[in-house]
Amino acid sequence: MYVSLRSHGRRPIYGGTHSSKSNTAENPHSEYGLTENIQRIVENEKANTEKVSKQKVDLQSLPTRAYLDQTVVPILLLGLSVLAKERPANPIEFLAAFLLKNKSQFEDRN
Repeated sequence: MYVSLRSHGRRPIYGGTHSSKSNTAENPHSEYGLTENIQRIVENEKANTEKVSKQKVDLQSLPTRAYLDQTVVPILLLGLSVLAKERPANPIEFLAAFLLKNKSQFEDRN
């Protein structure tokens, strides 16, 4: 795949033979086709992962309301909403089953 450049003709998008030693020095991953944008995305993801692990530790230090808001309130609100629409004969069992069935969607958020 090639990109057309007005003043420089055409060059490959991902790495290629145009990489010089100075380009490799500036971007050590250019030989693998990693652009600066991709590197920034990777660095941001690493930083977000570190924030998430710090956030999990911080859950224990939160006030009760904040702890509940970040852990169980979202799934409870959704479960109660579905419960109100369905109006099953056994609402407690229905809500318990809903929570167990859908907990994986919400565990990643904590």
